[in-house]
Amino acid sequence: MTLVRFVPFAAAAFMAALALAPSPAKADDLDCVSTTFRFVGANDKVCVSAFDDPRVPGVTCYIAQARTGGISGSFGLAEDPSRFSLSCRQTGPISTNVADLKNRQEVYSEKTSVFFKNTHVYRLVDAKRNTLVYLAISNKIIDGSPESAIASVPVMAWPAP
Repeated sequence: MTLVRFVPFAAAAFMAALALAPSPAKADDLDCVSTTFRFVGANDKVCVSAFDDPRVPGVTCYIAQARTGGISGSFGLAEDPSRFSLSCRQTGPISTNVADLKNRQEVYSEKTSVFFKNTHVYRLVDAKRNTLVYLAISNKIIDGSPESAIASVPVMAWPAP
């Protein structure tokens, strides 16, 4: 009888924890450039998106990702290749104490396939050098990819206006 009462409480606690956990940033899509012409369907392209680190105001990252075109790409059914580049910069004052950040935290995620493939960007903390390191990877449930990209942001004093 005790277990029956505990299950709804545990489910509610789990849902509350999910709601309060910091979520990865949402990206602003900037533009795409076609790389391969397709007679039928959308062209293959490379798209650039920007996102701000949700826990570190003053840091913006730009990610360029390959997108598959063709008929399947036009309907969102294609699997995008695990090819991307990442650049992160300090774009304003950083008031967050680097020592207070978790050593590894996901700051961005995007689906790159209909079935279980995502691109993730993690923030790693190099407290010794007062630097934030951003690592982009692609994962897939069965077969991940060793493709990755890295960017670093040294936390520096921001000039006063």
